Amino acid sequence: MFLKQSSSGKLVEVLSQKDLFNPMHPFIVGRYHAGEEVQDPERFEKCDLVFVSDESLPRCWTDVHYRDAAVYRHAQKAS
Repeated sequence: MFLKQSSSGKLVEVLSQKDLFNPMHPFIVGRYHAGEEVQDPERFEKCDLVFVSDESLPRCWTDVHYRDAAVYRHAQKAS
């Protein structure tokens, strides 16, 4: 999977999709996709990555509290 680093505009090949999908992990392991040689793996902050189309990553991949409001509303209705 490829994402784009928003600060530089460079393509990043995601090497650890498990980290990408886990909101508890603020970093992913990836490497720049540039030139003819394979680049060394690096850590990238998820907050600096977007899809190639410039669309933001889903909130459920970046925010561990993305469902707090829905859970709170459900708990209020149940009581």
